[in-house]
Amino acid sequence: QVQLVESGGGLVQPGGSLRLSCAASGSISSIFIMRWYRQAPGKERELVATVTTGGSTNYADSMKGRFTISRDNAKNTVYLQMNSLKSEDTAVYYCNAGLQTTYGYATYWGQGTQVTVSS
Repeated sequence: QVQLVESGGGLVQPGGSLRLSCAASGSISSIFIMRWYRQAPGKERELVATVTTGGSTNYADSMKGRFTISRDNAKNTVYLQMNSLKSEDTAVYYCNAGLQTTYGYATYWGQGTQVTVSS
């Protein structure tokens, strides 16, 4: 069984920073692409950032220059460093990973971590 567990969310003031982590565990052979999504109240889930096995990254336009995605392949962990946070960044943040297990390839989701940006 595979689990993705996020951590690092919380309450932060506008302009502040947070670092989210997502650790994958279980019968994992390889982890391919890893992503962060977010979902604000009343809105659809949106893609925040993507990082490939080789470290190539891609960001949604509104996050470019403020957010940084990275991964530690040895720890099966993906990170999201969020700087210059704005109230509109308030959302539940989810990690997503495409990975290979003994049962084949599949994508998995974490349970989400709440990020609230407010003064």
